[in-house]
Amino acid sequence: MTTMERPIVISVGTRPEIIKMAPVHGELRRRGLPVAWVHTGQHREMAQPLYEFFGIEPEHEVILKRSNGSLAHLNALLLERLGEIFDAVQPSAVLVHGDTTSTLASAQAAFYQGVPIGHVEAGLRTFNHREPFPEEMNRELTARLAHWHFAPTPKAAANLRHEGVPDQGVHTVGNTAVDAALAGTARVEALLGQGRSVLPAELDALRTGLRYAGWKLITVTAHRRENWGEGIENIARSVADLLRAHPELAVVWPVHGNPAVSDAVYAELGPLVHELEGRLTLCPPLDYPALLWCLRNSSLALTDSGGIQEEGAALSCPVLVLRNTTERPELIDAGAGLIVGTDRAHIVETVSGLLRQPAGLRRMREAVNPFGDGTTARRIADVLQQDLGHSPAAEPRSVEHA
Repeated sequence: MTTMERPIVISVGTRPEIIKMAPVHGELRRRGLPVAWVHTGQHREMAQPLYEFFGIEPEHEVILKRSNGSLAHLNALLLERLGEIFDAVQPSAVLVHGDTTSTLASAQAAFYQGVPIGHVEAGLRTFNHREPFPEEMNRELTARLAHWHFAPTPKAAANLRHEGVPDQGVHTVGNTAVDAALAGTARVEALLGQGRSVLPAELDALRTGLRYAGWKLITVTAHRRENWGEGIENIARSVADLLRAHPELAVVWPVHGNPAVSDAVYAELGPLVHELEGRLTLCPPLDYPALLWCLRNSSLALTDSGGIQEEGAALSCPVLVLRNTTERPELIDAGAGLIVGTDRAHIVETVSGLLRQPAGLRRMREAVNPFGDGTTARRIADVLQQDLGHSPAAEPRSVEHA
């Protein structure tokens, strides 16, 4: 096969990766470029509804047969199987996203076969190798292997240049999370407007309360490894404190399935579900359309998730970051978010202060989104189309930079 006939492979496996790479897949297909999707196997149950929502059918899948939960074991399994898939597919390029174990393993496997690597959402840094762990080191190592570095912001691009990445390989393009959130929200609203059910039953009481009782909704998520144990317990206790102190408040917490998270959340908050008569919803992780609906209708979000920091900014939902650092400082600099950590008293004090001062929340909602304008996938496709020599199926655009 010539380079123009060989597919551009997108290799991802976790829920956030699928969401953020779906716009790139869609843009490459729209241009008629050869593209193949490899699912690396982690979030399989959560992945299928996403693939249906975005209209993606993975051409290849890694079936993970893990005998233990170690990161080394996972990396070894992924590296071996991805090497076999890439050898069979003979891609012209491999696109990876972010900072997961599948990101690093995909980049390693492509590098071993001499295939150029495109790193989407490159250049994020906390400058602390233990927070988040192992993500901070994963993205640093992937940067050493990548050919194209698709940075979401000028600050991320500056991080890469500071580390010695050649300037010609760095492209400041925005964040694909914005593309996905804006398009996804428009679709959800259209479906709801048609009377179609796209939200789970767990949200019925919330919808009613928001509409008729004037509840103020907070969306909460927490799953980071560094927050397991005391951190998750403190977050749950702060949520209980807030619900008791503010009778107008409602909380939806899609609880991560890992027992290190779910056991602590349900131990602290489970007994309150019935007592609060619908104002507290603990549920399994929401599918993407439901999460977008929650963020769109929330007064604010409490989260340790990186993706929700971006989605919140895209949907004008203020974000309080349940970590001590963030690799997305642009959110804080823009005034769209605050770092609050996991100290119980500090979380309660900060949220209560914002609820008492609506002007502060309004300023956060009105902050300019630092992560892009929803055209990131187009910019990435422009670069790949130009550098790989693919004949465009549509009128070419010049490469833009955010």
